[in-house]
Order: sequence, then structure tokens, then C-alpha cells
Amino acid sequence: MSIEVLLNQFKEASDHPYRRIKAYKEQGKKVIGVLPYYAPEELVYAAGMVPMGIWGSNSKTIAQAKEYCATFYCTIAQLALEMLLDGTLDDLDGLITPTICDTLRPMSQNFRVAMEGKLPCIFLAHPQHRKPAFGLQFCVDQYTHVKNELEKISGAPITDEALRNAIKVYNRSRAARREFAKLAGQHPDVISAVNRSAVFRSSWFMLKDEHTDLLERLNAELSKLPACNWKGKKVVTSGIICDNPKLLQIFDDNKIAIVADDVAHESRPCLVDAAETGDPMMALAQQFADQDYDVLLYDEHSNQNRRGEFVVKLVKDSGAQGLVLFMQQFCDPEEMEYPYLKKALDGAGIPHIKLGVDQQMRDFGQASTAIQAFADVL
Repeated sequence: MSIEVLLNQFKEASDHPYRRIKAYKEQGKKVIGVLPYYAPEELVYAAGMVPMGIWGSNSKTIAQAKEYCATFYCTIAQLALEMLLDGTLDDLDGLITPTICDTLRPMSQNFRVAMEGKLPCIFLAHPQHRKPAFGLQFCVDQYTHVKNELEKISGAPITDEALRNAIKVYNRSRAARREFAKLAGQHPDVISAVNRSAVFRSSWFMLKDEHTDLLERLNAELSKLPACNWKGKKVVTSGIICDNPKLLQIFDDNKIAIVADDVAHESRPCLVDAAETGDPMMALAQQFADQDYDVLLYDEHSNQNRRGEFVVKLVKDSGAQGLVLFMQQFCDPEEMEYPYLKKALDGAGIPHIKLGVDQQMRDFGQASTAIQAFADVL
């Protein structure tokens, strides 16, 4: 199968997630909506159901959700609720609502109230102190609550054997996505910014084994290609999400390759695998505990600016010439962290640009001008 054909399959899934939902429902599967971030999708998979990522929308306008949301809530959360209210996600059988950021924490109750009597909403509170024994146990307890609620929806128990198998499926997926990120950075002449995003984005809308089967084929084809002599610029992207094709097309139009990313919607969830042996619930809790260098996670050593140093190393290791930070509007954690990230980048002599984005943006004229100017600086 050619690279073009494979990329078109990822694009189809990325552009039309609602078709994926309907297709799974027609197969007799139940579908569980999963909001960001770090929800244990393995539990949904082990229950024989389909985890469906909900990361807002680039095409919808916030209307009904205004009745439930403060205007300063980020558009990812508001548009997730909008789709639940306007019927777009009526085929879902349940919803997992993590509370890991300042918006999703209160927003979880908005989802519960808005969906009362319509859709089971499963509350998930991650521990702030995730590494000590008490944090791990709290995480196991929370995941057990999610497991119990999923069993009610599926009508069958989630066995340890099924969960270990799900962990293996997800570890394989994470490995394939890590490999793709590396290969895409080596072949920007073949993998455009738009196509790169579609590959990652589609992973939220497909069963992971189906997505991995396609991705491993794509990786195999990319690994056969000769080295690319890229004449354009190379950057690393950072932020919560940047999946708008119109915005990413600006990078392609200006010959700016994305050679690596520090994006919550893309590579961050792929960095840490879970143990495939032992207690599978503890393995998932430990996997969350092992996550690091994320603006959304508590860092007891934050005074050392470890995350800033991590991003600097990522830029240097990737061979990028600079960093583009997509700052989600009204995202307090990102806004508070920015001065420290800027300090680390400036100290390492790495040029960067900060672009304010949200999913209600329709005019990218200013962003285009800023990106073009940044390319000239590089």
C-alpha cells in the first residue's frame, strides 16, 4: 500500500470522526467518549468498547454550551459540551471526564448536569502527588471506579487478562506513534504538517489496533525512503493542541517542517508505556505516575525548570532551528508556565514564537504573517 493511500486513510478518519462512531455502532460496539487528558483508555478497550477522543471541534460554533460555561473556559471544553448538546455525539454510550486541568475540574460537573438522564458520565480525578505510594493507591482507586462504571455500561466484567491485553495493544500503538514522529521529522518532504497532524489526530478516533496496523505499514514505507535534503526551516511545536488544517497549511506553504512536538494532543501521550505483567491496574497507575515534563502535571522540582530544559533538549536533539508555541486561549497552566519556558529557550539561544489559538479561530491572517516573519528570522 502506497504512502499516499495510507495518508488518505488517516485523513479520512481525522476529518470525519462521526463516521467512525457510526461505523463502530453498526458493528454492534458501544462507544465511550473520552475527554482530555491521561484517561486510562485501556479500560474501555478491555471492556470490549471503543474509546473515542473528544478534543473539541474546528468547525462548530459555541452556542448551547454558553448556558453552562463561563466565557473564559477554553474552547476545547466548551465545544466538547456543545457537541454533546447539539446531537453530534448522540451515539455515545458513556463519557469519561478527567479533571486534570483548571477548566475540566469544574467543567466535569457541567457535563454531568447537562447529560443527566441522557448519558452516563464517569468522573475521574487524578492524584496531584502521583508518584508516592499514597498517590498510586489513589490513582488505582479512581481507575477502579472508572472500571466499575464501564462494566455497568458494557454489561460484562473487565478481567485482568483482558486488561493486560489492552495494555499490550496500547504499548504497541505508543511505540508506533513514537516511531512515526521520528520518521516524519526525517522526511518532511513526504509528511507535511497537515498530514502529520492527521496521523496523530486519527489515533483518537480509531481502535488502537486498527490505527497501529495502518501506522506500522506507513512507518515501514517511510523507513525505505532515502534521506531527505530539506531546504526549508525546521521547528518543534509545543502546546495543548494544534490540529486545524488551515493553520498547519501555513507551515507547509512556507516550507516549515515540524520535526518533533511537545503537544498534548500528539506526542506527549506516547512517551511512557505501561508494564505488561503484574497487577494491570497498578501498571496503569504507575504509567500515569511516570509521566513527566507536562505543564498539566505537578512537579515538586519545578524550581529547577526541568520542563524548560526538557523542551530545549527536544529542540536540539531534533535538529530544529526554533520552537512554535501554540498557546491555548484561557489556559492558565500554559500561561503561568510560559515565562519559565521562555527563560530556558532564551538561555539556550533558541528562537521561538508564541501564537494564541483557540478552536473558534476562522481567520488566520495574523498567524500567517507571524509565522512567515518567524521563518525569515530562522
